[in-house]
Amino acid sequence: MRIFLKIVVVFVVVGLFSCKTKYYDKSMVVASNTLQNNETKVSLVESKQIEVRDTSFVNLKEYSTDFVYDMKYATEANFLKAKVYDCAECFLRLKTVKALVKANSKFMKLGYKIKIYDCYRPLDVQKKMWAIVSNPIYVANPSKGSIHNRGGALDITLVDNNGKELDMGTPFDFFGPEASHDYKGFSKEIIENRALFKKIMIGSKFQSFDSEWWHYNLKNAKLDPISNFKWKCN
Repeated sequence: MRIFLKIVVVFVVVGLFSCKTKYYDKSMVVASNTLQNNETKVSLVESKQIEVRDTSFVNLKEYSTDFVYDMKYATEANFLKAKVYDCAECFLRLKTVKALVKANSKFMKLGYKIKIYDCYRPLDVQKKMWAIVSNPIYVANPSKGSIHNRGGALDITLVDNNGKELDMGTPFDFFGPEASHDYKGFSKEIIENRALFKKIMIGSKFQSFDSEWWHYNLKNAKLDPISNFKWKCN
């Protein structure tokens, strides 16, 4: 009888140990699989490149070094007589940058480069400008926004290989009939400068703004949403 009881006890102990071992092994497999799955997910995230879409805002300087900059609204040398940008950067939507780089390459073949006065303008900056000059002839009403607020507009001119601006008849942000593309009271040189400027910009998917020779919009940029994205200043 004692022998029989010993045999039963041995079988029970072995059975319990076997069950525990199987449970333990199963938990290790589950933990191992979970760890591998997490590592795979992390690996996929780390290896995935950040997608930059045509509608993404990018810094022009990161896509070309062939532009000249004179960011007027990052200084007080503008018609507002006030600095409304914390620092001078030219951000635009990627599709605008692509078209602008192509236009600049055409100008460079002729011995010129694009000089930039203004690019994307956050809506809050538009509000600052409106507070200083509340005149829709000069400043777009922030309630409606402008193409500048959509990352599809630029204020620009041309310079030669020595960095000298081509004569366009009036300075940037001159508010009068002389700033219009249709004004004919200039010398042949000025009219030809404007005509060349406009021809290449329009041929590069931009549209002119009738009353301002320096202002160009990317075609269909008005369909993009108004943005208040702000860049960081170093």
